[in-house]
Amino acid sequence: MAEVLDRSDQIVECVPNFSEGRDEQVVREIVSAMQVPEVRLLDWSMDAAHNRSVVTVAGPCEAVAESAVRGVGRACQLIDLTRQSGEHPRIGAADVVPFVPVRGISMGDVVKLAHRAGMEMWRRYGMPVYFYEAAAVRPDRVKLEEVRRGQFEGLCAAVRTDSRRWPDVGAGALHPTAGAAAVGARQFLIAYNIYLDSTDVSVARAIAKQLRAAGGGMPGVKAMGVMVDGRAQVSMNLTDLRLTPVAAVHREVGLLAQRHGVRIAEGELIGLIPEAACEPNAAWVRQIPQFRWEQKVLEARLASPLAWPGLVRPVLAA
Repeated sequence: MAEVLDRSDQIVECVPNFSEGRDEQVVREIVSAMQVPEVRLLDWSMDAAHNRSVVTVAGPCEAVAESAVRGVGRACQLIDLTRQSGEHPRIGAADVVPFVPVRGISMGDVVKLAHRAGMEMWRRYGMPVYFYEAAAVRPDRVKLEEVRRGQFEGLCAAVRTDSRRWPDVGAGALHPTAGAAAVGARQFLIAYNIYLDSTDVSVARAIAKQLRAAGGGMPGVKAMGVMVDGRAQVSMNLTDLRLTPVAAVHREVGLLAQRHGVRIAEGELIGLIPEAACEPNAAWVRQIPQFRWEQKVLEARLASPLAWPGLVRPVLAA
């Protein structure tokens, strides 16, 4: 990637989500491919129930963009969406690749970075790209759920007959096995899940419907009800922490749960949370098992990043 956008005082975060959460060797290979000088690995996790993994990296702009491009390329090579179903909504092996300004960089510069990275994903690996949120180049693609409409299977069919669904970067079709990547620029997002003391997924779905902004609920809240390991879960993305902090969402889920005759069991954070959004003594923090500040808060992880994972190789029989 030739044009240099970064300066030494700039830090950008990237949080790619990959459509594989069960095969540890595949996920390790993707994360390992993202190792680039100056890029810090802040977090990576696998979710078997949703068949999804989330990686968080941060560092100078150009280095982080290169890290993301390499991760997308490896996912394109290793993940075949035609052999799996969409437990979590997805359109690609590297489903979403959002860039987030952390320090010393404007959203406008992050948008340019996202566009350049998307072009590079196509140039190197033939991965079509849709741009979303602040990086969207069309008003109907600002919302990620609109880009994802139909998921991989439905979108594959749609692009054959409707040019309005064609990728922003690519040849008017999806990659046959890796789909497309949604590449965005956005502010901090918190992936927050709440388990209920219930095995009835319809209750979680009802709560999610009342909660999400699209249904007239809380601003900046995206939610769905799912089953995870036999328990009902309200799975959420919180996209505007100024309007709707985590504590407010926790309280509202508790009230809605009571109306449905159930209670909150425990909470879960996927990825990291900015320090400004974290309240150490809040009820929602206390309900997350083994919550550790140094592991889940972005600023703490920047100061003490993770080691890059080694590859797990199968043992060959003698």
